[in-house]
Amino acid sequence: MARSRTVRLLAVAAMSLLLAGCGIHIPSDPDGTLAHVEGGVLRAGVSPNGEWVEIGDAEPTGIEAEALADFAASLDADVEWTIGSEESLVRGLEEGDLDVVAGGLTDKTPWTTKAGTTRPWAETTLDDGKKVQLVMLVPLGENAFLSHLETFLTAEAERKGIAP
Repeated sequence: MARSRTVRLLAVAAMSLLLAGCGIHIPSDPDGTLAHVEGGVLRAGVSPNGEWVEIGDAEPTGIEAEALADFAASLDADVEWTIGSEESLVRGLEEGDLDVVAGGLTDKTPWTTKAGTTRPWAETTLDDGKKVQLVMLVPLGENAFLSHLETFLTAEAERKGIAP
C-alpha cells in the first residue's frame, strides 16, 4: 500500500514537472481573463440585491460592488459596470462580455452549468432567519482568475466579519 502511494506521488510530481516544462500553468485561464483584467478593465455585471448590490444615480454600491471595486484596484484595473438581470448577466459571461457577476447570489444558484462559482465568501441571514452563503460567478474554465478572486474575497470577508 505504501509502495503504490509512493508510485502515485512520483507520477504526480513527474507530470507536474512535465507540464511546467511545457509552459502550462495551473490554474490557467484559457481565455486569458486575469491577464486582460490586470492593468486593464474588470467587466463586472451586477444585479440589484439589498445591501449586497445597490443601484443609484452613480456607480453601483453595496458590499459586493465595493468588494469588486477593491478587487479591480488590487489588479490596477478600472471597473466597467453592467447592470442587469441574472439571466442577461450570465449570458454576458458566456459570450465573453463580462468577467464577473455579483448580486447576492447564493451557493444554491441555478447558474452552475453556465458559469463558474467562487467558493462561498460571505454569509448573511435572510428575513426568515435562514443563513445563506454568497458566491460570485465567473466564466467557466477561467481558473486562474477564479483563484485570484477567491483569495481576495476570502481576505475581504474576514476583514469585514462576514466570512462563512
